[in-house]
Amino acid sequence: MSYHGEFHYRSGATKQQLTGIALSQFIMKKTGFRWEDVTIDNLTVEELDDESFKIFRREAARSNRMTESELNVSNAELLSKLHLIKDGKLKRSAVLLFYSDPQIVQTGSYVKIGKFGKGADLQYQDVLEGSLITTADKVIDLIYLKYLKAKITYEHDRRVETYPFAREAVREAVYIAIAHNCYMFGTPIQIRIEDEEMIISNRSILPDGWTAETLMEPHDSIPYNPDIANVFYRMGYIETWGRGIQKICDECRALGAELPQYEVLGNGIRLHFKALQSALIDQSKAPKHQNTDIDGALESAMVLRLIEILREEPNISQEVLGEKLGTTRRVVQKHINALKESGIIVRVGGKRYGHWQIND
Repeated sequence: MSYHGEFHYRSGATKQQLTGIALSQFIMKKTGFRWEDVTIDNLTVEELDDESFKIFRREAARSNRMTESELNVSNAELLSKLHLIKDGKLKRSAVLLFYSDPQIVQTGSYVKIGKFGKGADLQYQDVLEGSLITTADKVIDLIYLKYLKAKITYEHDRRVETYPFAREAVREAVYIAIAHNCYMFGTPIQIRIEDEEMIISNRSILPDGWTAETLMEPHDSIPYNPDIANVFYRMGYIETWGRGIQKICDECRALGAELPQYEVLGNGIRLHFKALQSALIDQSKAPKHQNTDIDGALESAMVLRLIEILREEPNISQEVLGEKLGTTRRVVQKHINALKESGIIVRVGGKRYGHWQIND
């Protein structure tokens, strides 16, 4: 009820004043109108990010969740098909997904990654502030290139790399956090990486009666942001029918790691991954110095773009790579050598007729 401009909610004998996010949630619950549905007045389709559309079309085609005819339309028609336009205006969900600076909609709409030692010892970090689509396209490669080390073993002379955290499980968990995050809180999605644990945190408001235990059990699919979730589903980034967490658990089992655990703290959700102990590298036996060329290459944002190009054009020459990256052949060669030395890419065949293979 409204009284002198204030909103109050009565449950039994208890009366509570509603303000801020609690008031927004109450109104949305009663009207069925969601935060992501609000339209934006000062942006047009033409101002959205071309790279985000390119990534969406590529991934939606790869996942076979949209047909070629559905994708071969203008950006405005595509957004309309995805229900991201209302009354001729972009919805908040469209701006978060396809605009280069989604923080014009809500501060904190980004992903933050940090590598921690013991306790509060932050060793290094990255902040990904582009559209949700470009962020999702980069974040997993960044985690596995810069923040994690694979243990190398050999089986019948074949090199085997084992990471301490199941890549597909982490991928699913990060994409779930991005798709179902409550952006109203203005808090970034946070990925904390330690030697023996990875914690993925986001803000969300669970359906009434749901707990951390509910998330780990078979459950219905009730997306917090249906529009954003639909786009991520079309790209093959998340599942439907509440199967995403089951997929995470299956991937952890396949690796031989412990099952992850959800933790619900108020409106905060954390997913804890425990490292596979047999994949941890004994630091006492590790070299006392590091190859600075490799470290520098892996820390460069250019490397992520280089890998993306090699994945799309495995036969590309280093000269053309340099043109696409806007750098010299010498710099490209340095990055290529670093990635080859670390086992991330391999050259299959000779210089003239060979191609590059990405070791995902």
